[in-house]
Amino acid sequence: MGEYVLVKDVDKDVKDAKIIDVEFVASLCHEVNRAYCQSLGDHSQPSWDEAPDWQKQSAINGVKFHFENETTPEESHVNWMKEKIANGWVYGEVKDPEKKTHPCLVEYEQLPQEQRSKDYIFKAICDFYKYR
Repeated sequence: MGEYVLVKDVDKDVKDAKIIDVEFVASLCHEVNRAYCQSLGDHSQPSWDEAPDWQKQSAINGVKFHFENETTPEESHVNWMKEKIANGWVYGEVKDPEKKTHPCLVEYEQLPQEQRSKDYIFKAICDFYKYR
């Protein structure tokens, strides 16, 4: 059903490697982000089951990026921006999937703290599964 990746610690043998369901981790990241947004008064995020394919694929790609790289929250944001721009998204004051505009298509330092926190949360979830 989902995509799987093999995560191996460079200091361990292949027999100690683990297989992780990327879609499961992406769905968890999505749901935690949705709950965080709700805590900030943003109720616009659909559940994972109701999310459009482009949104699910973006989360899956983010998880793969974290599993395949040693990365920081800032690098995660840069990777997310590259994906958005490659898919035709541009900066806009309001997130609008129809028009492909997003207010977070700015340099990491320009993001409000609550938006930067999302990158830390996403990384923490990925790292939990990557290093456990």
